[in-house]
Amino acid sequence: MEFGLSGKRVLVTGGTSGIGAGIGKAFAAEGARVAINGVTATDKKQALASELDDDAFVIDADISDANAVARMFTAIDERWSGLDILVNNAGIDGERALGWEADPTAWTRVIDVNLKGPFLCAREALRRMVPARAGVIINITSVHEVIAWTGYSAYVASKAGLAMMAKTLAQEAAPYGVRVLSIAPGAIATPINQTVWQDAKGRKDLLDKIPLGRIGDPADIAKMAVVLASDVASYITATSVFVDGGMTDYPDFAHGG
Repeated sequence: MEFGLSGKRVLVTGGTSGIGAGIGKAFAAEGARVAINGVTATDKKQALASELDDDAFVIDADISDANAVARMFTAIDERWSGLDILVNNAGIDGERALGWEADPTAWTRVIDVNLKGPFLCAREALRRMVPARAGVIINITSVHEVIAWTGYSAYVASKAGLAMMAKTLAQEAAPYGVRVLSIAPGAIATPINQTVWQDAKGRKDLLDKIPLGRIGDPADIAKMAVVLASDVASYITATSVFVDGGMTDYPDFAHGG
């Protein structure tokens, strides 16, 4: 199947490793031009860009900073004269803390990165996509947009908020031919959570939560991003696609309520 992404201009935030790097590589494999955003590990970003294609480049920007985001999109305009696909992937878990013990500054930082950041990026992207009457924005949320997670109230609030923000932006942008939607990953094996899936006890606990019986790979998310950004999914917008091995099917209930 041809996805028709050759030459498309794609920005992936948080694209230096894990899910973001997998998404960048998947779009590049389809012939798209890819910009990688991040705030750390510049050498790593440059090495990744060199793996993609000659037109790939890296942009350092704190997506929670409106001015930094504006500069990032100006750099994209100067390089490509616009953007076709935005993947809002950058995000952080934050420190584990029960709600009444959480530090407000740390709590707010999670919201700033996971919710405010995607809004700022989507705002700039839509300013370009709406006049062009074309474009796709994909937000990477989480199964925790619908599943509570003790100790991570900021994270779940940010992901649930991101899902609803995507639906609202989709409603606003649909008359202009722009689609906005989300991918909600489950347990994916990435460097950020390797202490869990590399630990025998932690791995078993994860697998008990996944009906398909395996931990996901960044490629599982990347392949879905390619499909959803393409015209294959031209009738899909304003929704979250869960790529979670069935985690949101609550496998514990297979044994009765």
